[in-house]
Amino acid sequence: MPVLMKNLRFGLLFPALAAALIALTPVPASAQAKTKASPVEVDEVREDTLTQTAPFTARFVAVQLGPVATRISERVADIEVRAGERVEKGAILARLSDNRLRAERQLKASEVKKAEAQRARAAANRAKAQQTLARTEQLRGSNAFRMNALEDAQRDLEASVASYTEAEAETARVRAELELADIALADASILAPYNGVILARHVVTGDYVQAGDAIVTLMNDRDLEIEADIPAQRLTGLYPGVQIKAMLQNGQALDVAVRAIIPEENPRTRSRAVRFSAALPEDSVRIAENQSVTVHIPIGMVRQVVSVHKDALLLDGRQPRVYVVTDGTVEMRPVTIGESLGTRFEVTDGLAIGEVVVIKGNERLRPGEPVAVQVKG
Repeated sequence: MPVLMKNLRFGLLFPALAAALIALTPVPASAQAKTKASPVEVDEVREDTLTQTAPFTARFVAVQLGPVATRISERVADIEVRAGERVEKGAILARLSDNRLRAERQLKASEVKKAEAQRARAAANRAKAQQTLARTEQLRGSNAFRMNALEDAQRDLEASVASYTEAEAETARVRAELELADIALADASILAPYNGVILARHVVTGDYVQAGDAIVTLMNDRDLEIEADIPAQRLTGLYPGVQIKAMLQNGQALDVAVRAIIPEENPRTRSRAVRFSAALPEDSVRIAENQSVTVHIPIGMVRQVVSVHKDALLLDGRQPRVYVVTDGTVEMRPVTIGESLGTRFEVTDGLAIGEVVVIKGNERLRPGEPVAVQVKG
């Protein structure tokens, strides 16, 4: 009986020991190759230009903003727009009463007709005097010729020429007055001088306005610049044409360029106003006058650095690490990072230009694991 039990125990232990020995046996390389590759997205380590910058709060300013004034004194007949409305260049903003202006225009038109009639009469008198002088000169050498008659004819011609010149001047004067009446009549309609948005109305129907009074305030909200007050010691790297980055409040990035540095320094802050021209996005209609924007001003030397995409970095409290793809498998490598370059980081040690690193799917990888590179969607 003891022998039987001993044989039974040995028979039960042998298969377990065999299974354990098989589990500890190394897996051949051919078997590893058959392991399913993990799908990942990758990015190449590259060389980038690094410029150290400092953020400064700036603001949007309108290039075209101000009151639209009347050019004549008259009663307001109607206001065509309200605050917040968008208008196109040439649109009617307000109408002034034009009854008196039309009557004055008609009066000037009648004066023009009268002056033209006087000029025509003066022209006829001049022609008659020229004819009389010519006939008198034809009598020279005959018994009918009289010197005093010739002299009288010459003086009459001179007087008629002067009358015609006076009539021409009068005609030009009244025509100019008629043109001024036409301008005043046209000015009774207040037009938008440029595309924009009505910020405020300053009059109501029935008001009497004097020449120069504001009717509305209009702003072109699609032609904006950025203005920032930059300390004088930070202006070294700024000059017209320099390209820098700006950031809207919603995180949207803008490419802006220095247009001008205003040559006036604030004695309290020792800063100068810098104007930037901006390539505004399609939805720039939502950008407002005095809206805040952050500009990144260069404060250091420009240098070339090795950079890696931020998504490649694994940060868990230890030294940053990345997975480098080599011959279809990944290798974990510690790296030393430096300055930020937007969506990338400077790498001071651990990577070389041209190496390929995993940027998506790297959280679940293990060293030596095979990977399948996926194309970015």
